Amino acid sequence: MSTPSKLSQLRELSVVVADTGDYDAIKRLQPVDCTTNPTLVKKALDLPVYAELIERELAWGRQQGGDREAVVHAVADRLTIGVGALLSTLVPGRVSTEVDADQAHDTEATVAKARQFIQMYADAGVPREKILIKIAATWEGVEAARILQAEGIDCNLTLIFNPTQALACSEAGAFLISPFVGRILDWYVANGQTPANIDEDPGVKFVRGVYAEFKRRGSPTVVMGASFRSTAQIEALAGCDRLTISPDLLEKLDADHGELPRKLVAGAADGVAVTPIDAAKFAADLAADPMATEKLATGIDAFAKDLQALRERIRSEL
Repeated sequence: MSTPSKLSQLRELSVVVADTGDYDAIKRLQPVDCTTNPTLVKKALDLPVYAELIERELAWGRQQGGDREAVVHAVADRLTIGVGALLSTLVPGRVSTEVDADQAHDTEATVAKARQFIQMYADAGVPREKILIKIAATWEGVEAARILQAEGIDCNLTLIFNPTQALACSEAGAFLISPFVGRILDWYVANGQTPANIDEDPGVKFVRGVYAEFKRRGSPTVVMGASFRSTAQIEALAGCDRLTISPDLLEKLDADHGELPRKLVAGAADGVAVTPIDAAKFAADLAADPMATEKLATGIDAFAKDLQALRERIRSEL
């Protein structure tokens, strides 16, 4: 009897999420959850499976009067929800949907957009239980999540690079956080610090530390490792609550039939009192961490540029 693939072994240890909006890849690889963001929506515009949706939303846009820019933004939102609604039919779990990254430092705007998206999904017949609102983990984003979670809107706080960032999200009651393994490693490698082995990988060590601390605190916030550069990083986090993985790395894990041991085990909660993180501590701890400061800023910037590119594409098609 041959050993099952590492992907099927991983599914026994962690919830596997697809880091893609590629309809065919999701259909083939059968993840529990998936994600959408402006980059993925922009790519989706070239996939035949979304052709009808795109034609319909562009036609809607052409019929609208008033401010052209507002129409472009509205079409971008409608396409985002349209793609997410289609993907929601493929996965048993959740679709993470990103709110505007250019509002990452504006709590009110983030909350308003999240409520709007949840309503648009409801109008498309997708209940809020199928959706995670994806928000950059700035202090303003954490505050937005605190408000949204209290309203029963589950959030995925993304671009997590620092322990204080992660803990602030947990204290705000965030449903899920996405610490970025590969981008942390990228920063250290770019700064001349290549780890000797996978257990020294700073991204792997960071997620292991966050996972252990969340379990020690008895935090219900889900830890979802993200942004992987290799299957070795994924294997080193086997047992993490969730892992979001690109289709090419999912395929590699599916083709490998070696043993995959569990690496992360939840310890018992110890109930020790903790001092809650406030805006000042959050700012100070991030300021003292050049990697997290740089990666959070460049991550938001890249997401915002992708949103601009999506809107640009829509503008030209209208």
